[in-house]
Amino acid sequence: MALSLILHVLLLLSLSFQFSSSSSSSLNSGFSLCVEKLEDSILSPDGVFSAGFYAVGENAYAFAVWFTRNPTVVWMANRDQPINGKRSSLSLLKTGNLVLSDAGQFNAWSTDTTSSSPTYLILNNNGNLVLSELYSNESNVLWQSFDFPTDTLLPGQQLTRYTKLVSDRSSTNHSSGFYKLVFDDDNILSLLYDGPDVSSIYWPAQWLLSWEAGRTTYNSSRIAVIDSIGTFNSTDNFGFITSDYGVVMQRRLKMDPDGNIRVYSRQHQNDPWYVSWQAISSPCIVHGLCGANSTCTHDPREGRKCSCLPGYRVKNHSDWSYGCEPRFQLSCDRNESTFFKLPDVELYGYDYIYKKNISFSDCENECSQDCECRAFQYSFNNDGLFQCYTKKVLLNGRRSPNFRGTTYLRLPKTRRNNGSFFADEESAQENGRVCSVKLERAYTKRHVSSFVKFFLWFSIALGVFEALFISITSCSLMRTKQKSDVNQQGYNFLSPFGFRKYTYSELKQATKGFTEEIGRGAGGIVYKGVLPDQRIAAIKKLNNDNIGAKRDEAEFLAEVSIIGKLNHMNLIEMWGYCAEGKHRLLVYEFMENGSLAENLKSNTLGWTKRYNIALGTARVLAYLHEECLEWILHCDIKPQNILLVSNYQPKVADFGLSKLLNRNEQNAQSISMIRGTRGYMAPEWVFNLPITSKVDVYSYGIVVLEMLTGRSATTMGSRSDEGEEAQNGRLVTWVREKRKRTTSLEEGSSLTSSCWVEKIIDPAIGSQFEVKKMKMETLASVALNCVEDDKDARPTMSQVVEMLQCHENDAS
Repeated sequence: MALSLILHVLLLLSLSFQFSSSSSSSLNSGFSLCVEKLEDSILSPDGVFSAGFYAVGENAYAFAVWFTRNPTVVWMANRDQPINGKRSSLSLLKTGNLVLSDAGQFNAWSTDTTSSSPTYLILNNNGNLVLSELYSNESNVLWQSFDFPTDTLLPGQQLTRYTKLVSDRSSTNHSSGFYKLVFDDDNILSLLYDGPDVSSIYWPAQWLLSWEAGRTTYNSSRIAVIDSIGTFNSTDNFGFITSDYGVVMQRRLKMDPDGNIRVYSRQHQNDPWYVSWQAISSPCIVHGLCGANSTCTHDPREGRKCSCLPGYRVKNHSDWSYGCEPRFQLSCDRNESTFFKLPDVELYGYDYIYKKNISFSDCENECSQDCECRAFQYSFNNDGLFQCYTKKVLLNGRRSPNFRGTTYLRLPKTRRNNGSFFADEESAQENGRVCSVKLERAYTKRHVSSFVKFFLWFSIALGVFEALFISITSCSLMRTKQKSDVNQQGYNFLSPFGFRKYTYSELKQATKGFTEEIGRGAGGIVYKGVLPDQRIAAIKKLNNDNIGAKRDEAEFLAEVSIIGKLNHMNLIEMWGYCAEGKHRLLVYEFMENGSLAENLKSNTLGWTKRYNIALGTARVLAYLHEECLEWILHCDIKPQNILLVSNYQPKVADFGLSKLLNRNEQNAQSISMIRGTRGYMAPEWVFNLPITSKVDVYSYGIVVLEMLTGRSATTMGSRSDEGEEAQNGRLVTWVREKRKRTTSLEEGSSLTSSCWVEKIIDPAIGSQFEVKKMKMETLASVALNCVEDDKDARPTMSQVVEMLQCHENDAS
């Protein structure tokens, strides 16, 4: 018996080593870190640095090294190939290779190392991640992150002829960007713009000879390094000291997404970072910031601004670096075009023709006689001579009062006179973005994973072993056969997914006998409770006639396990469950701001919060419909099921147990019972039509209309509009009628197309209409599209997200 107990403990310890979450000082060969356990990490001995999985987008992760406090990433392994947030892992194989696996299907990154000796991965106090082998009691380095920098150089880390710093694509996209710090072919440390179409060096200034810039080309060793007291030295004779030089501090030199290199410093781990040195003081010198056919302007108070040249429009509303495109076609007939004067505008580089000591009219003729010429630049040089540059491509545009010249832009003569090219100039402030792009990573389903095979075989072996163990232990240690057959198996199956099985008595005690009710619906009643670990929870007691005793416990546990695998920032987190006898309960995180319904009644939500709630809810529904292994319909989207966290971000609740199907069964004829709440239900439920994800789209549209109008879908007719009672009982019909009436009045009048939205808007946010009318109109139009009677005419939730995404930053 003692031997059996020891073996049992050893098996449990083996399992815990495979699946437990903890921070450690190293990763040894044969072990892995799991992306689903973000607390799995490697710490440097002094705790300053951590290495592990870092979220870079929606369900997208990279293996990275970062400063532990106020996390700041300094290195990434797979910045251009993020891995899924499910079933991905970093494994140190016994062959000596460090492998990053994406969803268990293919390798996203590896060190490509081999060793016949034991290996281990450690993180040094300087932030260097080192893979070593133990050989004759000495360590031999196989690979280290310092040899493969991404966008950051740490003190003591060398930049060499074989390495480079590459910026992030943007502040929200950590994949490789367009800006690089490299040693060029002349041994000069340089900043390079390497864009989609062209590349150019912009620092040091290209019009300076190397010695004029204080550089030397004769040292070919190509090494640059920064130290912890603020000194930087390079073999091309370039060097600097930071503004806080002389004090040992945490420092990092970073190639930023805006094309500038900066040194960031801080004294203590909890302090914010500050810039102690930067290479470029005027940001518009950086090439490619605003893309082609645009200009960059910098104001110390307002920051950088990108603007399209007259006659051009933004090409890609996700990123200004793609520049602008023309809204016209030029004719080869010189009489059909004219030139528009742009004072103080310089288009640097890519000159087609250069002539000096030339008159203005001759310079103009050089351009007008060339069908491909798009502009010419006429300037005055230091020798007292006028210079002419003709341009076939318009790149690196910037406005500067220090530029001693003028650019003349070629435009069609017929369109120039009415001024239409200048009325709609598009521009953007700060980081040059029109709207923010966030990286997303869809979860890819695989047929059979090695992990599942291993776990199934392990479970079988463990079950056989436990059966033998139980047969020889005392009856006092045994559970009843009924509980061990069902409950214990369910617990073993669910425990690797991170939530707990509670007893009914535990939850009854947590809720003080189910006394504090905080909500109820068709599925059951929700109570507020305090768990044994002092966390405040929302505990839902499911109705027996819904998912209680009548439903097989194994089916219930299978569905709960699927819910446990879901992971989305706008989805309420499930902490545990109870399946005991006839009792079925679910334990969720508690939302302190209550539901959307409560907040709409109290008029606490401004326009920004409502827009963000609409967008967040759309994102999570798109995730449930299109990114999960199972096809999950919510079937009861309503304001009561949209809960709000402290910053009023939405979290959708009461999901999952509504309907879980395999993706091959999306023609859901198997849904026989009507689900949902009156006023939010799609017509398919009433007319017994096939149920698809479009039922959630319809309910979502109703919720958005409620947020816009302040009216309830279930109590329409109780409020009047300018003395006129809303006679029909449906919110959708009322809104459509308002749009129809206003649209008919607009014909032949000066009314704008957004007037109909003004007629329906909630008085609580009506004062913001003039400022936000374009966004409100977009949201209202999206909502009406979602509530079309024909399900095929409704958009998918991912299409809804797409339509709302570009106005996300403008909703403030």
